[in-house]
Amino acid sequence: MPISARNMRRYPGGSTNSKEWKAIRAEILERADNACEGSPAFPDCRVKNYAAHPETGSKVVLTIAHLDHDPSNSDDTNLRAWCQRCHNVYDLPHRKMNAARTRRDKMDQIDLIDYGSYLA
Repeated sequence: MPISARNMRRYPGGSTNSKEWKAIRAEILERADNACEGSPAFPDCRVKNYAAHPETGSKVVLTIAHLDHDPSNSDDTNLRAWCQRCHNVYDLPHRKMNAARTRRDKMDQIDLIDYGSYLA
């Protein structure tokens, strides 16, 4: 899932391409021995970076997950190296909540439109 511009600015150095974030990412991958650290849903997942995932068959590209979903919180205890399956399953409730909020906000904007001006 792409990172929004608003959230991208919250990463150390202001981007996932910053030298600060790249250093943090490298530390987490080293801690994890370049393998998935396992998530609450799949605690024994230890698939290696760039290997074929044994369950999905897709090529694994490890990502760094923020357990609290806050990109500005880069404390080691808040970060995990996860495969796509572990990261996506963990983030699903958070994504559903954000999607519902986005739909509500869009509906609120529609309610603010003055339809009378369109009928004239």
